[in-house]
Amino acid sequence: MKYFNTEGQCSPGIHYMVNLDQRLKVIKERYIERGCYFIISRGRQYGKTTTLLLLADYLKTDYLVLPFDFQELTASVFQDEFSFVRGIVRCFKGALEDHGQDSLDAKLKKEFLQILDGQYDMAEMFDRFSRICGMSRRPVVLMIDEVDSASNNQVFLDFLALLRRYYLNRAKKPAFHSVVLAGVYDIKNLKLKIRPAEEQRYNSPWNIAAKFTIDMGFSAEQIAGMLQEYESDHQTGMSVADIAAELYRYTSGYPYLVSAICKIMDEELPERQRFSGRKSIWTKEGIVEAVKAMLKSKPPLFDSMTKQFDVYPNLRNMIEQILYQGRKISFSPAEKSIDLGLMFGFLKEEKGYVAVANRIFEMYLLDLFIAEEAVASDMFFYGQGSKNQFIVGNRLDMELVLARFVEHFTDIYGDNDEKFIEKYGRKFFLLYLKPIINGTGNYYIEAQTLDARQTDVIVDYLGEQFVVELKIWHGNEYNERGEKQLLAYLDYFHQETGYMLSFNFNKKKTVGIKKLRIEDKVLIEAVV
Repeated sequence: MKYFNTEGQCSPGIHYMVNLDQRLKVIKERYIERGCYFIISRGRQYGKTTTLLLLADYLKTDYLVLPFDFQELTASVFQDEFSFVRGIVRCFKGALEDHGQDSLDAKLKKEFLQILDGQYDMAEMFDRFSRICGMSRRPVVLMIDEVDSASNNQVFLDFLALLRRYYLNRAKKPAFHSVVLAGVYDIKNLKLKIRPAEEQRYNSPWNIAAKFTIDMGFSAEQIAGMLQEYESDHQTGMSVADIAAELYRYTSGYPYLVSAICKIMDEELPERQRFSGRKSIWTKEGIVEAVKAMLKSKPPLFDSMTKQFDVYPNLRNMIEQILYQGRKISFSPAEKSIDLGLMFGFLKEEKGYVAVANRIFEMYLLDLFIAEEAVASDMFFYGQGSKNQFIVGNRLDMELVLARFVEHFTDIYGDNDEKFIEKYGRKFFLLYLKPIINGTGNYYIEAQTLDARQTDVIVDYLGEQFVVELKIWHGNEYNERGEKQLLAYLDYFHQETGYMLSFNFNKKKTVGIKKLRIEDKVLIEAVV
């Protein structure tokens, strides 16, 4: 029986996975057939290795494909040119030997391997590569995975420079028809520290690379195709289109996140008493539970994200401003932090502004930031101390949460100025809410309304949803627009009651809670 895979590359024969045939066809037509040298640069666990392996198989009829992985090379290989050449030749031989009799004539294979015998420098190695390309009856395609693991080495720069030279001279001398490099870091511009005493310098040994523009994420339709195969095997009775759309809303198609949620729903949730069977699991409630389980498990992808924040604190600060303050940052990949966030897969462009790449990352990052601040936060302390009074019969009393927040916030921060409240007000509410729902519920920010004036927080607690609008007061007219937008969200989430938390700097304001009935909805508004 097939299963959802989150460890290493996926194989269509044993794993439930998105059909990538159309993607492979486009890569072949747009890049391989044109003889392009290009880089597949995407975030961790974004399907790069799976794509390369499937592409190699897809091309094997028309091309001699030689794939290998730079992770096969140890650190000692990069000490000097001759060590590097021995390591590359060893990988090259392995790739040639992997070809069966049907795909590579035995006599030709023997000649190829003889060409590679011996010890020589990098220039001689490329001459021998050229001889192989000239002898092959099919165009030779070189694929190197995890190429950025070697990027901080001079010998690797030399390797790229020679690839570039042979590419530019291939009309006169045989060379690889196409070269595909894959990794997280975009190596078109490498930052290399050649000697310990020297400052880091940028080099451009790979400016021949064609721009790789293919979307490596999954669409809702592609996810639905994968789920349909699962449904055919398990007969859960799920609404495939609805579940696919919900998975996409949480993940924005990030391949690992899609597979990880499905894996938890398939393998972990059936063991939980809350669900009576697979039909009750493959629902929106099941997705919420799987997301909560994934956030608790802290997969390696999240560890990688945290480590990058340690290395690039400006990237972290920018994301904090986006999530906590609703700051609108104009999208410009020329800005270093934005470029890094795009490269790692943490950020994306949305309507001309920078946004966190998906809802899962937003939830994880909020949890991370809040956990780091919780120890010193008075609001977290008050929320934690008052937790029991907010849960009645396994239901969250959101009206009481807002009422108590108003009291505590006014006592602690009521005398602070407007700039302080605008900067930290929403952070304090999230710090207050976190210990109340922790372990049982979760929340996320609705990205479409994330801005300096307004943020919508969606809270899930034991299958019940609460829509809470957090806003900075900017007059009655703006407030009425916010109320109408909240009504639209209540319709979308099929809720009768909505909640508003207004940070109001009008000296004549009335602090506290009030209920409003607008059309057929009830709005509970808290003012601080």
